[in-house]
Formats: sequence, structure tokens, C-alpha cells
Amino acid sequence: MSRSTAMYLYDMLQSARGIRRFSEERTYDDYVSDLMFRSAVERQFEIIGEALNQLGKLDPATQARVRNFRNIIGFRNILIHGYAELDDSLVWNAVTDKLPELEEDVSKLLDELG
Repeated sequence: MSRSTAMYLYDMLQSARGIRRFSEERTYDDYVSDLMFRSAVERQFEIIGEALNQLGKLDPATQARVRNFRNIIGFRNILIHGYAELDDSLVWNAVTDKLPELEEDVSKLLDELG
């Protein structure tokens, strides 16, 4: 089965919502001290970045409508390939400051697709 634009967007939205659920009422100190929490958040960011990367191969125009899409894909690459030097504060900043913007963009695109 081939993937569609909507499927990639849906995957991104589900992962963003998962991160939001995981991090509700949690702090940076919680993030740093809880391996399972960190692992869950990082995995969902990996999914977001990979789905966005694959979306670009299928539908570059839609990919371009996600703010900072290049940075999001680059972040995914850091999570996967640069894990040994990963800065926890960078990930937490993505959770608190960048995720709402991504969720907004993806929700809007999905709404437009119906």
C-alpha cells in the first residue's frame, strides 16, 4: 500500500499529540531524570521527522507549508545519528516552544485535505 499525503500528516499529528500528552504537567527536570520519558519523546520526534522527510518525496508543496520543515528533518537526523551528543535542553525546547507550531501547521493541512 502506498502512503498518501494525509497518512504522513496524520502520523505527524499523532506523534505531536503523543509528545504533548507525555509532557503534560512534566518539567525539564522530569525529562532529564526519566529515561522512559526521554525515549518516548525522542521516538515521537523521530517519527515526525521521518514522516515529514517522506512527505517531501511524495508532495514537496505540502512539505514546504510546514514551518521550519528543514530544521525538523535535521532534528530527526540529530536524534538518530548524533544521539551521543544530544543536548536534552534542545529536545525540551522543541517540546515546549516548537511543537505547538508544528501541530498547528499539520492540523491545518489535514483540515484542508478533508
